[in-house]
Formats: sequence, structure tokens, C-alpha cells
Amino acid sequence: MSDFTLSSPAFDDGERIPDEYGYTERNANPPLSIGGAPESAGALVLIVDDPDAEEPAGTVWDHWLVWDVDPDRETVPEDWSPTAATEGQNDYGEHGYGGPNPPDREHTYRFRLYAVEEPLGLSPSADTEDLVDAMTGQVVGKARLEGTYPV
Repeated sequence: MSDFTLSSPAFDDGERIPDEYGYTERNANPPLSIGGAPESAGALVLIVDDPDAEEPAGTVWDHWLVWDVDPDRETVPEDWSPTAATEGQNDYGEHGYGGPNPPDREHTYRFRLYAVEEPLGLSPSADTEDLVDAMTGQVVGKARLEGTYPV
């Protein structure tokens, strides 16, 4: 699993996410680069969330849920609207990407990419819990990228 990577040309791991990707700015997802997906992967799943939102919002805030992404995909373009994958509802109550918008202080955002054995086939109404349940027992790779976003 160590060769599976997720990175972005817009920011380095652990560094600041550019303002333009914020919810009150352009609200476009940053471009992502995927490397080394396992050969046994039948699909990729992307979960972007904010664990620092737990204190002010009472929950880890989901910013983007995408599943059944082609495992051969090597890039996610900026402001991506997937046609061959499914986007779930984020915690803004919208389908698709909802950018960083910390209410109280700088937050760290996790871009977590999973390689799974088979496409999940979930409805767009699925949430993170549904995704995690569907992935149980079939994750064959994990990659992660983190970025911070100021108030």
C-alpha cells in the first residue's frame, strides 16, 4: 500500500490550501494527482473532511464524497464534475465539492483516497457512514493528503 499516493500541484502535504478553493471564494476543488493505485483496485473513493469542525459543529464536517472513481484515473482536475463516478451530499447539504470554511480558527482538511476491490454502487444520497460500511473488508490501498485553511 505504500506506493499509493495522493498529492496536489496547488499545495504540499500539510501546507496551506490556496484561498480560491474555499467555500466563500471560488469553491472549486483543488487539482489532485493520484499515483500507484493497486492493480487489484476496482474503484477509488475520495473523502474530504474537516476533523477540526467537531468542536464548533459537533461533527467531523464532510466537504466532498466521491466514489466509484475509475482506478486508472491519475488526476482529478480542478473544479471537477465527475460523469463516471458518484458524488454524495456534503455537510453543506449540496452534492459535490464544498470548500473549506472554518468558523473559528485555522482547520486541517483531510483528502483521503481509498482503493477498493469493487465499485460500491451506492446512491448519491449515501453519506460517510454508508461509504465506510460499503468499503469494509474491501480496501486494498489508502492514500492521504492534508492541507490547512485559515479563517
